[in-house]
Amino acid sequence: MKLNKLPKITKRGKKRKGLGYGSGKGGHTSSRGAKGGKARHKVGLLFEGTKMRKSLIKRLPFQRGKGKFKSIKQKPLTINVEYLNLLPDKSEVDIEMLVKNKIVDKEAQILGVKILGNGKLTKELVVKLPTSKGAKKQIENLGGKVIQ
Repeated sequence: MKLNKLPKITKRGKKRKGLGYGSGKGGHTSSRGAKGGKARHKVGLLFEGTKMRKSLIKRLPFQRGKGKFKSIKQKPLTINVEYLNLLPDKSEVDIEMLVKNKIVDKEAQILGVKILGNGKLTKELVVKLPTSKGAKKQIENLGGKVIQ
């Protein structure tokens, strides 16, 4: 075996700026120019220069006012009473029943479901979900029950 026939296995790493004179990009300023903020540290993400006339920060609403009392919690899914006609007569209506009959998606198990009074109900049902006043009235007029 001859030394000039051996495969080449050496790999050269990337240049690491500012880590000494032997790093390939060492030296006095390490390719960062001379003086100033960019030579000394990273410039902040929101920095737009010293003139703050129309900067992003100035254009945003104050944290203390707008949207302070807004809830982060997601509201429950709403379905109308007319969709309950797809269920069998005298059945118990809960989230599992609605998911099984493909009236709502599986995400309803996380968010919850509320029944609203739009449309006409024609079946007697036992509802174990939150309902609006109109929906409750329609369910009870047909002989059904609302249990919460």
